Amino acid sequence: MNEFALKYGCNPNQKPSRILMKDEKDLPITVLSGRPGYINFLDAFNGWQLVKELKEAAGLPAAASFKHVSPAGAAVGLPLDEVLKKIYWVDDMGELSPLACAYARARGADRMSSFGDFIALSDVCDVSTAKIIKREVSDGVIAPGYEPEALAILKEKKNGNYNVIQIDPAYAPEPIERKQVFGIVFEQGRNDLAINRQLLSNVVTANKEIPDPAKIDLMISLITLKYTQSNSVCYVKGGQAIGIGAGQQSRVHCTRLAGQKADNWFLRQAPQVLNLSFVDGIKRADRDNAIDVYIGEEHMDVLADGAWEKIFKEKPPVFTREEKRAWLDRMEDVALGSDAFFPFGDNIERAHKSGVKYIAQPGGSVRDDQVIETCDKYGMAMAFTGIRLFHH
Repeated sequence: MNEFALKYGCNPNQKPSRILMKDEKDLPITVLSGRPGYINFLDAFNGWQLVKELKEAAGLPAAASFKHVSPAGAAVGLPLDEVLKKIYWVDDMGELSPLACAYARARGADRMSSFGDFIALSDVCDVSTAKIIKREVSDGVIAPGYEPEALAILKEKKNGNYNVIQIDPAYAPEPIERKQVFGIVFEQGRNDLAINRQLLSNVVTANKEIPDPAKIDLMISLITLKYTQSNSVCYVKGGQAIGIGAGQQSRVHCTRLAGQKADNWFLRQAPQVLNLSFVDGIKRADRDNAIDVYIGEEHMDVLADGAWEKIFKEKPPVFTREEKRAWLDRMEDVALGSDAFFPFGDNIERAHKSGVKYIAQPGGSVRDDQVIETCDKYGMAMAFTGIRLFHH
């Protein structure tokens, strides 16, 4: 099969729509369930490239949660501690496979953005991973294969209409890629740059020490950025993206957006949040939204008379700004990648507030000295990769 008809393109009025291979070649995918759409396939193919590269770089199973052609989360399959199991809502699921841990991390970092995601898995989808997917609101999944029982679980989702795509892991695209805009063909070489430790060898700060776990986190950030709509930055800790800022025109706005997401991820681990008691039967999305409101500046909205009773079994205490700042001051050893150079030291100042200690960026700004000086003020280690990672 060298083409697949779609219901419509990005929007319902954009017809006809299809994906196809030229020169009579077969598509490298098989649709096992559902009918994926135009944006589904964009997310699936970008997500597959991301997790494939993550696994090659880290040597661990990888997963990504994609929304609108940018990752909401990406992670490798490191074990989950009890706190992470609780904030990712998998503490009732028993032992999880490494692949399931990877997806729980990718999905859990920014649950609001991951709502209705398209999932990419680096390895054959196992039962453990399928059980997590089944309970989440998601549009579909792409993987190199599926265990029979896992596939049966996924086919039950959405009354049998859940999108399940199998991709040939041996597929290699042509070295030149093309797309059309306004009837005009754009052509460029594929960005097949390999992200590895060698890219992190040019450490330009006074602190030259980047331990290996931090190098893995920096590689995760750079690989994630390679498939994130630019401008973009990515905060990573413990083998997973914890804050992704995508598609902003100003780099400092990327840094602030991603930093706020990283802060929310860490605030969800605070005792005030872990001790929240929800009413029985509350939907997972409503629970996530209530937590985000509770840890946000508008937290009084969920504590107003009559409002909290619909969400919580008992009225939670106010989580004050001072308490939140004190908790965030405990976040440390965070890695930060940027798809292009930081033009000003204000990006570093913002990154410091979210516990960043390790940075990878291309370098090349006329104010590199200012950026380095700001890193040195906080004892950060920063590597200049010399490589830009724009993605559009």
